[in-house]
Amino acid sequence: MAPASLLAKERSVKKISLRRREALGAPSGWGSDVHPVLQQVFAARGVLSPSDAEYRLARLLSPQQLGGLNKAVALLSEAISDDWTILIAGDYDCDGATGTAVAVRGLRMLGARRVDYAVPNRFIHGYGLSPALVDSLQPTPQLIITVDNGVASVAGVAAAQSRGIRVIVTDHHLPGEQLPAADAMVNPNLSGDSFPSKALAGVGVMFYLLLALRASLREQGAFAPGSEPDLSVLLDLVAVGTVADLVPLDFNNRVLVEAGMRRVRSGRGHAGVMALVEASQRSAATLCASDLGFAIGPRLNAAGRLEDMRIGVECLLTDDPVQARRYADLLSSINQERRELQAAMVAEAEVMVSRAADIDAVGVALFEPSWHAGVVGLVASKLKERLHRPVIAFAPASEDLPDELRGSGRSIPGFHIRDALVMIDARHPGLIPRFGGHAMAAGLSLRAEDYPRFAEAFDAIAREWLDEDHLQAVQHTDGELPPGAATLELARELRAAGPWGQAFPEPVFDNLFECASWRLMGERHLRLSLRDPRDGSVHDAVMFNAYEGTPPPVVLRAAYELVINDWQGRESARLLLRYMEPA
Repeated sequence: MAPASLLAKERSVKKISLRRREALGAPSGWGSDVHPVLQQVFAARGVLSPSDAEYRLARLLSPQQLGGLNKAVALLSEAISDDWTILIAGDYDCDGATGTAVAVRGLRMLGARRVDYAVPNRFIHGYGLSPALVDSLQPTPQLIITVDNGVASVAGVAAAQSRGIRVIVTDHHLPGEQLPAADAMVNPNLSGDSFPSKALAGVGVMFYLLLALRASLREQGAFAPGSEPDLSVLLDLVAVGTVADLVPLDFNNRVLVEAGMRRVRSGRGHAGVMALVEASQRSAATLCASDLGFAIGPRLNAAGRLEDMRIGVECLLTDDPVQARRYADLLSSINQERRELQAAMVAEAEVMVSRAADIDAVGVALFEPSWHAGVVGLVASKLKERLHRPVIAFAPASEDLPDELRGSGRSIPGFHIRDALVMIDARHPGLIPRFGGHAMAAGLSLRAEDYPRFAEAFDAIAREWLDEDHLQAVQHTDGELPPGAATLELARELRAAGPWGQAFPEPVFDNLFECASWRLMGERHLRLSLRDPRDGSVHDAVMFNAYEGTPPPVVLRAAYELVINDWQGRESARLLLRYMEPA
């Protein structure tokens, strides 16, 4: 087992403090038909009036505000008019897969006849529009459009242009010091771009490009009366990619996601999306954003991690429900394999932590030669949750490249992990051959021999940037529910008031309870009956992965979501516990 920079065992138990959200303004104009608890929840998220919660497509930000669209639209108009061969260069995650499907479907709807796609294999081509991916393209396309990648593809764009291929980059990732010399570039996070929302996912950027292209074609008289394509049919794909990529659900993204989920709930989603909903045993009629994030997205992501993301893209492109179900079942089986592999790797990582009681790290780096490079990001995520420290997990890049490591990191609030890699790169030139990412997630490559030096440098940065307050995990709540408020009616209102997600979190409440009874479900899950001492009411509750050999406290304070338990078609209110501690 390779050496690792780890957290000391005595500090590996994450401490959590409950912190109640405060209103960000005074709510007004809601009326008596909106539950006061929901008004309080909205106010804590800056939603202060009914208009702030009206997720109508008419309220989307205008494409005209997004930089780079004019050049991209002009080039695409020429490509469609002259019948160019167009290749969509996607990415091997859910955002990339949905963005690729949106691009292929949307361009065909707008008149492009020769549109194909390519998704890099992470073990062969690396990330994004790489020279290796460009070299593999046969026949040579006339135009490449990247989706969810490209802002860092300096060499890849140059390789494409050396073959006479025009390139449009659409991306949402943060740019590095050097931009590729693409023919056009659309990215709301480019320096100087005035687009009000920086939170678009890659699939959202692609959707905006299609909106702008349609508007331009309309002005050119390209559509006969009544024949203009309805791009809103793509919104279920936009919703899946946006939620799965964990971008902040600001107002604009909530409009996109809610519109997409409405299509699925009404049975109008694409065959692949509907098949994935069915395969994950979710109800299309009551679909919510968490279903996209925890059931649909992982099935698509699993293909890119372990197999070939073309499986996921083909699932999203087929219009045959039978074929879509075959793809969905295959994706489910790949996801199950991913879950088992992830569980084994997390268990190994925890053993590594427990054996390292003499090593104290704030920035945690882990490496095991037997790990799978496609799953290290999930290992980092699980360890980050349990340790409340920034974590980067490494594995060999591939069997053919045992001396190169691929790392994937996840971070905590207050530690911008991509900026940390930038700082390490500045202090140790050449140590990190490639890296990129966001504030909370990043990826990188290393030479195996440099791993110990990187682990030390990563820990050093974390110690500089993080203090004890940062290392204290916080569970934000919306305060106590009043006696008698934990009803099925309120649970329905809370679910319908979403979409909830990243930066617009699900409502979580905290109350004092007495544990009337409890039992195990499986080996680690708890089923509890919790009594509210204020009125004696008893509430059904569950807590997953919570049992560690001791019974729950007799009197406890719990942080929980008020959710709907749908058992054999009968709905009831349930408390989904996120945290509990002795009172």
